[in-house]
Order: sequence, then structure tokens, then C-alpha cells
Amino acid sequence: MKEDRMDNPRFLPKGAISVDVSYDGPPKAFYFLLLPNTTMLAFSAAIEPLRISNQLSRKQLFEWYVLSTDGEPVTCSNGIRVQADHSVHDLEKGAFVFVCSGTQPMRSFNTNVLNWIRRQKAHGCEFGGICTGAFALAKAGVIGTRNFTVHWENRPGFCENFPTMEPTQNLYEIDGKLRTCGGGHASTDMMLEVIEELFGNALANNVSEMCLHRRLGEGGSKQVSPVSALLGTRNAKLIEAVQIMRENIETQLSLEAIADQASLSRRHMERLFRQHTNMSPGRFYNELRLDRAFALLNETNLSVSEIAFASGFSSTDRLSVHFRNRFRISPHNFRRSWSEETHPE
Repeated sequence: MKEDRMDNPRFLPKGAISVDVSYDGPPKAFYFLLLPNTTMLAFSAAIEPLRISNQLSRKQLFEWYVLSTDGEPVTCSNGIRVQADHSVHDLEKGAFVFVCSGTQPMRSFNTNVLNWIRRQKAHGCEFGGICTGAFALAKAGVIGTRNFTVHWENRPGFCENFPTMEPTQNLYEIDGKLRTCGGGHASTDMMLEVIEELFGNALANNVSEMCLHRRLGEGGSKQVSPVSALLGTRNAKLIEAVQIMRENIETQLSLEAIADQASLSRRHMERLFRQHTNMSPGRFYNELRLDRAFALLNETNLSVSEIAFASGFSSTDRLSVHFRNRFRISPHNFRRSWSEETHPE
């Protein structure tokens, strides 16, 4: 099923700069399983460091192949179709396999995909998840107790679908033979660490420079959520109050309790919120709960009533009123608008 590995121009592009790499072994095989609605940025940001490694070293250190469930092109979340090299098939032991996903991750795979993942894991392949690829890996039983991550946008949906598993908030995680990242440019950071692991720091740093990418050097860097961007402040007390709200979505706290935990008076807390968010604390808290409901409607099969309680609303009617005020559509109609889903390929 593979292409000729010897001096394949696909894997050995020409470049103006070279880096000495003392390796004469076979290329490392990387397979990217693209699921429907894959995020193209995250996928391409993972492949380019492999290409640049070959270009700089003038050696075929890596080879990469795109897989789809049936060998047909995969439509990414931006509507662009990516041609697959092969359909899913049994891979060689030691191959690196990355499951790439994006929007609506729980609807992007089926039993055949999960069985294939389990079979390749049993055959000795090493697995990774890009963007929301960890959803399929979790469902297939590949993650276990190891550290992993997903994009911050999809974290609430993941935790509802897999309540016994909790992704970290890091850009990427490498825990043994499991590699996951939150997507976007975190894919590049993850791959740079893989390159360093396999071929050394010098090559990884040169690849980073070729990508015009400032290397973070560790997966422990946190993903940035919209709340951080919205606040635009380093006020520790305000940030603490928001964090308390975020950690208490399902069981709503009173504003007095939030202020007390943040060591603030309620009046001072209200001034901080109005100054930095142009909202009252109560409205800000309510917006966080609506964000959670929106995410769960998109990424879980929970009923609207279950989502209402998981988002801290006392009833479906209460959720519906607030949801309609913000999104101009009821939760039921919003869920119905996704009824014509893209089925796994």
C-alpha cells in the first residue's frame, strides 16, 4: 500500500539550507487519519515540521500518509476537501498514527473507526490526537490514565461525554507513547518535541526557525481561553473570581459566595466586573453558563433538560429563555438545525 520510499521527491523537497543529522536508518512512518470536519490548520501544522525536517537534513527522516475511512477525500471544517493516500488498513508495528478531528467530534467516527484504532494499537502503533482527535481515542480506550489534552473550546463537551477523564489545559501533552495537542499551532509545538525526541534538539530548533515559529519548549504552556482575552487584565482578584465561576457552572454559587472565596467585598467585585467586562458579575456568570450550554448542545447527545442542569439552569424553561435572548433561537431548534449531520466517511 505504500509508495516507494527511496528518494521520493514528495518526501525530499529541495531547500537552500541544510542541517547535519547523523541518521541512516529507515524513515519514521506517520499516518494521519482525517475524520470529517478535521481542522485544516491543526492538520497542516503537524505535517509541515516533518517536511521541513527532511528538507533541512536532505534525508528521508519522515514519511507521511493521509488516511480516510474509505480512501475518499475528507471535507475539512473549512469546506476544503483533502485527498487521502489510502483507506484505513493494518499498519506496520511502530508507526505513528494521529487521529485528526475538529468540529462535532462525537459525530465524526463510527464503530469501524474505533475498531481500527484498537486493532492498530494492539499491533504496536503509537497514537496521538490532534485538536479533538482525543474524543475518538478516548472512545476506543486508547488513552487510559495518561495525560492528554483537547482544544479548550471542546473541553466541556469532552468532560460530559467522558466524565471519568479530564484533559489538561496544556497546549500539548506527550505521555509515553500517547501524544495529543489542542490543535492550531500547538500541533507544530508537539511535532517539534517529537522531532527533538527522535533526532535531537538542533534539528528541532532549526525546523522551528524555518516555520518562523517561536518554540515554547514544553507542553506545560496553557491554552488561552476567550475569558482571558475578554478580561484583558492582570487583576488577580478579578481573574480569581472568574475562575471560581468557571469551576462552579453546574452548581451555581451566589455572588456573595464568589466574592467571599475571592476575598472581595461584593461591591468591589461588582466594580471590577463593570470596569473590565462592562457587565455585572451576575450577567458574566450567566454568559459562562450559556457558553457551556452551547458547547454541550453541539458536542453531546445529552437531552436539553440534562444540558440545562449541567449548565446551572434550574429548568429547561430557564435555559430556553436565556438561550433565545442571546442566540435568537431556542435550544431545541438549535439542536434540530444540526439534524442533517455529516456522517463519518
